[in-house]
Amino acid sequence: MPAKKMEKKKTGATAPKSDYSAKNISVLEGLEAVRKRPGMYIGSTGVRGLHHMIWEVVDNSFDEAMAGHCDQITIKLLPNHWISVTDNGRGIPVDIHPKKKISALELVLTTLHAGGKFGDSGYKVSGGLHGVGVSVVNALSSQVKAEVHRDGKIWIQEYSYGKAKAKVKPIGKSTGTGTIISFLPDDSVFDTIDFSWKTIIDHLRQQAYLNKGVDITIIDQRPEEERAADSSAMNLVDNSYRFYFEGGIASYIKHINKNREPKHENIFYIEKKVDEIAIEIAFQYTDDYNESLHCFANNITNPGGGTHVAGFRSALTRTLNSYAKKKGILKEKDAALTGEDVREGLTAIISVKVPDPQFEGQTKDKLGNPEVKPAVESVFAEALEIFLEEHPKDGEGIVGKCLLAARARNAARIARDSVLRKGALEGITLPGKLADCSSRSAESSELYIVEGDSAGGSAKQGRDRHSQAILPLRGKVLNVERARLDKILANNELKSLIIALGTNIGEMFDISKLRYHKIVIMTDADVDGAHIRTLLLTLFFRYFPELIAGGYLYIAQPPLYSIKLGKKLEYFYNEEALNTYLEKAGLDISVVEESEGEEAMEEESPAKSKKKINLQRYKGLGEMNPEQLWETTMNPENRLMKQVTVEDAERASEVFDILMGSEVAPRKKFIQTHAKNVKNLDI
Repeated sequence: MPAKKMEKKKTGATAPKSDYSAKNISVLEGLEAVRKRPGMYIGSTGVRGLHHMIWEVVDNSFDEAMAGHCDQITIKLLPNHWISVTDNGRGIPVDIHPKKKISALELVLTTLHAGGKFGDSGYKVSGGLHGVGVSVVNALSSQVKAEVHRDGKIWIQEYSYGKAKAKVKPIGKSTGTGTIISFLPDDSVFDTIDFSWKTIIDHLRQQAYLNKGVDITIIDQRPEEERAADSSAMNLVDNSYRFYFEGGIASYIKHINKNREPKHENIFYIEKKVDEIAIEIAFQYTDDYNESLHCFANNITNPGGGTHVAGFRSALTRTLNSYAKKKGILKEKDAALTGEDVREGLTAIISVKVPDPQFEGQTKDKLGNPEVKPAVESVFAEALEIFLEEHPKDGEGIVGKCLLAARARNAARIARDSVLRKGALEGITLPGKLADCSSRSAESSELYIVEGDSAGGSAKQGRDRHSQAILPLRGKVLNVERARLDKILANNELKSLIIALGTNIGEMFDISKLRYHKIVIMTDADVDGAHIRTLLLTLFFRYFPELIAGGYLYIAQPPLYSIKLGKKLEYFYNEEALNTYLEKAGLDISVVEESEGEEAMEEESPAKSKKKINLQRYKGLGEMNPEQLWETTMNPENRLMKQVTVEDAERASEVFDILMGSEVAPRKKFIQTHAKNVKNLDI
């Protein structure tokens, strides 16, 4: 059948007249653009964006601290969802701006790209990339109050929805300097204006480590009803925290490694300034098998790394190889330590402060300044050489850990080559237990990791064979938190999973070879199922973090209950939904629970005929027939799935360390602390 000819559109003078003219061009004045598209400025209008409002205000105070003018910051959670941030910096200028003819305070709070971060007389180092911080907070708040202490006076100005209510005016005398910004987020912009006490505490603790010598106090003055709405504040007796770390990021290393066994006693630490670039590095090796690297530029975390990380890693590998050969620990005939060898078990923090930071992307994911790499490389290499010479026992422990990693890496390479060498040849080495899908498009393909052969059989029969692959796993898989790669590849269940994914693992990992763009963990809704799910999450978090970051990993949500009312079958994914249904049906849940799996009579008026109810509580996926499993858990039109994300990599790493590591005491403490919050405990 011949293809249809595409009709050409007429252009030029014969084209129809358009109404598109200057009158169609919209100009958003002042802060209107922020209110129109808030997500562009704070990331989202959800909980994350709400807390970003606090960070924007607090960052201004930290800019004052980095400039050497502030050493005290207080954050208060006030009644009725108000937040206030106080610092003892110089105070925002209040005099009249020569060009704009309004107070500098009003200019900063009502104009994008206005502040001390752009001119030569402002901040040499700043966390802000675009200088939109406090003005964005003003735009997205229903009310803001700015109080400035400077020039011997207290100055005040109030705003509503980004606009000044009146001019800046003095209201009294002051003997100090500083700024207090109080704001009430606009509830018409945000999904919620309930702040999380824990989120605020965790973020500001990190910032206190990065700004040593700055005294940070967080006070919760919310009434009981507001605190009750914040689940993170329920189990905290104290309603105030104070952070002050003289050790800076060296103290941060100690905090991160508190549940790990160090391989050397002294924490390496260096702080030095080179050509206006302030460099601060700390590290310590532990008995862990993974690297824990945290990097920051101007107090902003850089998950993607950047030039500061490149300089650090280059110097670390080169210096440790040089030291090992010099001391005769590494013989000339021995292969040099690789970057992977020297990173195993390393906990490191790199913090640089750069006058003109160049970040890749709006999210500041990666530092791009080329001048930072040689500066970090030279400073770190020189300091590490001195540290190793002055602390020979530490040097011995560090190099010993790296050599052990090198031997394990070679063993893992041999194991991986024998297992995965032909993994790229589709279909040839795929595990026999894998029921693959017929589609060869990774974008439309899904892999269900299923617990046990029984559930695997139901899933294989009930699936969409075109796009859904099934991989059943037997029993509890290996806990990879305490295992190296060679041991992982010797485990048949994990070996099958790695081959099925197609990406390879370790230094050979290649995300472009991923065979499925949805990887779904589907386990039973009992203790064993939860344990297997946790073991698999540990594997993905430690060895396939890119799959989590890319949004490829999901957890299936099979129903917990079903109720058969006559011929009608209803499914419920949690107890709350079941209770709501029973309440509407006028049936007491206790009656149904007593006859679980049997018939129960529904309570109703004598005028109505009695209806029989059959309640079933699903303990395992194998209890469902293929049609039920498809309809409730695998059908894209009906299913519920949770996407696995990591908001706070450091906290996630700590939790995995506690729950899956070898130390019993931290795990016992964690369970005792959180036991009372567990619902529906299945014993």
